[in-house]
Amino acid sequence: MTGDRSLDFARDRRIVKTDEFSSVFRLRPAYRTAHFVLYTRQTDLPNARLGVVAAKRLAPRAVTRNTIKRVTRELFRQTALPSIDCIVRLSQPVNTKKGPATNAGLKRLLREELTRLFASQTVSGRSAG
Repeated sequence: MTGDRSLDFARDRRIVKTDEFSSVFRLRPAYRTAHFVLYTRQTDLPNARLGVVAAKRLAPRAVTRNTIKRVTRELFRQTALPSIDCIVRLSQPVNTKKGPATNAGLKRLLREELTRLFASQTVSGRSAG
């Protein structure tokens, strides 16, 4: 580690407990894109935390679900967010078992949508919950 806390994804930057997920899910979605929904909640913690939900029925292949999680974590680490808990949930199917599990087009689409989700929380400066 370089010591730069903005680029790591340590346990204190993750939402891991069921009750933590539930408390954020109780709130209305903060932002939507074609395939994702972002839920947020203000916290008193020193940094933002992330949870990712990619259901098997919406992304049938593990390779696809792992790509979604990996791209989401990467963009989360690169984005300066306020002290919020945010959950990114896949809400629409991204591919089927017939097509390729992952490709450059899918990754580009994921990056564009996730960038918009996280930008909605930094640019607008709005209260999240």
